[in-house]
Amino acid sequence: MEYIYAAMLLHKAGKSITTDAVKAVLSAAGVHVDEARVKALVAALEGVNIEEAVQKAATVTAVAAAPAASAAPAGEAKKEEKKKEDGKKAEESAAAGLGALFG
Repeated sequence: MEYIYAAMLLHKAGKSITTDAVKAVLSAAGVHVDEARVKALVAALEGVNIEEAVQKAATVTAVAAAPAASAAPAGEAKKEEKKKEDGKKAEESAAAGLGALFG
């Protein structure tokens, strides 16, 4: 994850994402640098529009969060409905027990 953060930091600073730049950021942060991972990251990001990718990721996150927020009230309604049913069952049980007393 720190490799991605290094690339994002370089992008935000307006610097080129090169193997040397990523190594420098990671070294400055005290991270042990794996040459193969750095080269793979730089190769994977070559030709990628990072601004566009970040915008798409932000849109997907916002859309995914919206249904989760609206689902909470439905769950609460089910809980309330279940409580009402449990209350009715308890009243019926109590009434049945009283009926047995009078036989």
